[in-house]
Amino acid sequence: MADDLDLIVSVREALAGSSDIREVRMFGGIGFMLNGNMVAAASRRGLLLRVGKDRQDEAVANSGARPMVMRGRTMEGYIYADPPALNKQAIENWLRLAVAYVQTLPPKAEGKPKQRKDKRK
Repeated sequence: MADDLDLIVSVREALAGSSDIREVRMFGGIGFMLNGNMVAAASRRGLLLRVGKDRQDEAVANSGARPMVMRGRTMEGYIYADPPALNKQAIENWLRLAVAYVQTLPPKAEGKPKQRKDKRK
């Protein structure tokens, strides 16, 4: 992939057959949501995928995949696929795995966005 915009377009195209996908700005890129649950997020860091705890070890065993680490903590059930390893077929395969997992989750109610706590008090 040339850059994050190419990655976003590729993910959008791969998910085009699903009418239930909604795009949201997140993680410095675009998140792709199914029934209120994140499937993937594309950004300059690569493709973040929600594969579930049970498939995480299997997923990171693939070339170009690594666990998602946020603030020094590994996030269970999430992985990154690095841009050099992402071609059209790889993106489709990763998304198939993520969508299969997210379809097992209960839908989230889509209401008002969460309010951020003001830490300046």
